[in-house]
Amino acid sequence: MLAYTYVKQGTFALMEKPRPAVQDARDAVVRVSLASICTSDLHILHGSVPRAVPGITVGHEMVGVVEEVGDAVRRVRPGDRVTVNVETFCGSCFFCQHGWVNNCTDPNGGWALGCRIDGGQAQYVRVPYADQGLDPIPDTVTDRQALFVGDILATGYWASQITPVGPEDTVLILGAGPTGICTLECVLLQSPRRVIVCDKDPSRLALVRAHWPQVMTVGPEQVRELTAAYSAHGGADAVLEVAGSEETFRLAWQCARPNAVVTVVALYDGPQTLPLPEMYGKNLTFKTGGVDGCRCGEILELIAQGKLDTTPLITHTFPLRDIEEAYRLFESRADGVIKVAVDPWA
Repeated sequence: MLAYTYVKQGTFALMEKPRPAVQDARDAVVRVSLASICTSDLHILHGSVPRAVPGITVGHEMVGVVEEVGDAVRRVRPGDRVTVNVETFCGSCFFCQHGWVNNCTDPNGGWALGCRIDGGQAQYVRVPYADQGLDPIPDTVTDRQALFVGDILATGYWASQITPVGPEDTVLILGAGPTGICTLECVLLQSPRRVIVCDKDPSRLALVRAHWPQVMTVGPEQVRELTAAYSAHGGADAVLEVAGSEETFRLAWQCARPNAVVTVVALYDGPQTLPLPEMYGKNLTFKTGGVDGCRCGEILELIAQGKLDTTPLITHTFPLRDIEEAYRLFESRADGVIKVAVDPWA
């Protein structure tokens, strides 16, 4: 089968590899029908993910059809259309039992697919702990509608769930990239009084205005002034930082009102600094960490009900054989690209 492979830092290559097989009673093999490229894949390419193992197939955003299951798998059967969770989790350890699946203590727990074991920018993928890692797609939901459920949409849903948002609140989202827009959609489910989205890219703000006209948009130079003007208490009641730069980390706490919650969703290339003397007296609560993506079934139901729709994020589609060009486009942000869908069978 064709598989896009991490060769060494700075080098991915499309290779022929053996089709994966069930290795454990809890495994499933999935025929990938659609995959995507994530910024985390670029982090692997450029050496920012030390845990990534050379030789693995990359990719952790995918949907497909179950081809084979181990004897212990109960939730899915061959022929089922499924989303694949970015996280591998056993479902039985202390952290999984509390819903903190990102901290699963299994040796393959956490972000394994496309990082430490073979992922889904390929024609087939083996999914460990299939009963936890796969969710059946409702018949009325297309592959394109479900493509981001297991990763960036799960991240946005998790972020919105851990951030207290009330009907009188002003919410600021820093970042209008793919994860930022997924976060925006999930925050809107909570019906706050006002949502402001900040990004430095005018084309991304234009996308927000086109699809979510009720949302205010602003660039980083004006965000502090605008947020203060449209907030009842001098700043946002909740801030979600989804961009991942030194500037946006600083803006997150600067734009928050006293006693607000700042939820840090972003992944940074380096350490960030909390200037505690400047922050003293704001009494902020920070919530940070990796996504606990164990509510994909709920997300799929919301898609089926028409309450979530991330298909506007898919701006380009490539066959797997042209995935190198897809990566070049995605990384360069050329041609208005937001997200790329990859078809392994085209």
